[in-house]
Amino acid sequence: MPATLTSPTVLAWRDYDPAACALPGMFLGELPLPGPARGEAARLWELGARRVRLPEPVDLTATADPVPALRALGLVRDLTARAVMVEWTLRLAPDAGETWRVLSHLQPPTALEGPEDAAESLRAWRHGHYLCKCLWRKGPGFLQIRDRRWGELRRFTADEPEYATAIDRLDHGAAADSVPAAALDDFRTEQLVLDVGEYAWWVPYRVSRWLQQSIAI
Repeated sequence: MPATLTSPTVLAWRDYDPAACALPGMFLGELPLPGPARGEAARLWELGARRVRLPEPVDLTATADPVPALRALGLVRDLTARAVMVEWTLRLAPDAGETWRVLSHLQPPTALEGPEDAAESLRAWRHGHYLCKCLWRKGPGFLQIRDRRWGELRRFTADEPEYATAIDRLDHGAAADSVPAAALDDFRTEQLVLDVGEYAWWVPYRVSRWLQQSIAI
């Protein structure tokens, strides 16, 4: 996905608590993020953002443009990795099924639109969410994904270089046919990518803040 695409404009505050955010000097303003998608969350963190609001819904329905939607979804993912409070709306197709569960490691949205069972799904998402639910890390010569979205711990470990190449391309969305096919098929089997139109997007986040000692994750 080209790095020159317009990224979402966000509202940002210096604190998690809404009461604290109302105090003078806590509002960072409306912030356009014109740089590459990779690194946007880090730039917001460095500016002092601890609460971020996406003004527009992340629309994953078939008629929506997938490019800005996946870029915004990547921002939600990367802010979640930093334990930033994210206020966002997710719009899914009425027949989206378990798509919300694929995304259930992300900060729960303030609203879920589209599915008939949206209210019930959102309650389950909020009730079951915690930091480090689906993450990946890169070690010397290998990468590992740890996934608890489905109720038990699932591990995926690979040392072949094409897996790292695939993750790098998928990070903020890429045309599926531009990704090494064998790695993409394996990631799809494990539901580690989200397909939106002709694009595929990398689901796990590379954790920036540990919930507890990493040996226990």
